[in-house]
This record gives sequence, structure tokens and C-alpha cells, in this order.
Amino acid sequence: MVATPIGNLKDITIRAIETLKQVDLILCEDTRHAKKFLNHYRIDKPLMSYFEGNESKRTPEVIKILKEGKDVALISDAGTPTISDPGYRLIRAAREEGIDVIPVPGPSAVIAALSVSGLPTDRFLFEGFLPRKQGKRRKRLQELSEFDGSIVIYESPLRIKRTLNEILEIMGDRRVFIGREITKMHEEYLFGWLSEIIDRVKEKGEFVIVISKESRGAPEIT
Repeated sequence: MVATPIGNLKDITIRAIETLKQVDLILCEDTRHAKKFLNHYRIDKPLMSYFEGNESKRTPEVIKILKEGKDVALISDAGTPTISDPGYRLIRAAREEGIDVIPVPGPSAVIAALSVSGLPTDRFLFEGFLPRKQGKRRKRLQELSEFDGSIVIYESPLRIKRTLNEILEIMGDRRVFIGREITKMHEEYLFGWLSEIIDRVKEKGEFVIVISKESRGAPEIT
């Protein structure tokens, strides 16, 4: 499992580059995206697509390759594989076959956001993306509101305002940190009470939201 940059291409370890140069095959979500990334580091290795839609089909194929004695690296489009990305089924299958699975750690949007959030990190819950259906999403937010620690959520530019408004409505006015396009050219960070910064959020890029347990109570409905 090889972690790759979440934005800035300089955020990669020497070990990650060496590993990708040594393996026999690289699994990736999107081969076109992976080629651009690998070309930057002059890495020329066979690629195989591995994403949610073909995970069931690919897993036995990869296990067969591994049992032949070949080394395989799994990368995601950005960050650490299997964190809100496919891959855990492959890892489980490999472990069940007695195949070694080794992490090559590196960037993770969850940890990057927490590290600069200014919010408590001694206890946190990583939620990933909330359900898309309104009923399930609101129910999950209600459940999360009871968690005694910081909560980390991913969100897209298309749904960021809707999600923030629902957090405000259901969880109350929490102290939050919002990271947009972390480590990329137009990265931006907002910190404060949700009600005071929600209008400053741009609907562009990818977001990581960190929600504190600290609250000023439910907002008044006018």
C-alpha cells in the first residue's frame, strides 16, 4: 500500500518512489491519472486499474499474480490507499492467503486537516463522505452529533454548502475547521464558528471538514 501526494507532488517519500520503481505491477484507480503522476517521477511500470466498479473481478486476478511471486503496489488517485477508497477487500484476501501486505505511509487528507485544524485531536471519528440521500444523511448527522470528540468529513464542491447548512441545523453552531484543496495551488483554510464562516466558503475544489464537539447551541430559526 503506497501513499501518494494529495496535491503537491513534492509530498512523496523516498521510500514510496523506490517501492514503485521496484514492484512488478502497480494497481491504480485511473490509469491515465496514474501515468501522469508516475511520469513525473520517471517511473515506468505496468499498470492495472483497480476501482470500486471492478474490485470483485480484479481481486482474484491480483491474488493469482501475487501467488506467482510477483510484487504489486496499490495506489489511489491521491493520498493513502483504502482510506475512503477501494482496497480493503484485496488486503483481506491477501492476508487470508498468507501474503504479506506492507504499508508505505505518507500523505492523508484526514491527518493533514486534523494537524492544522486547531481542534482537539486526542479523540476523533473519520466519517468520510456522508450518505447522498437526504434522509440517511440527516439521520447520520444526528447520530454523529452525539460523538464526544472531533469529527472529520469529506465533501465535494457540489454539496459543500448543503452539508454545512445541515450540520448547522442538526448539530448546532459548532466550532469548525474547513480545508479546501489541501496542499494544492489554491489551498484555503477557514476556522471559527460555523455560522460565522459558512458564507465565506467557496464552492470550488475538494473539502475536508473538521467539526469540534464545542457548540454554541442550536441556531435560532427565524
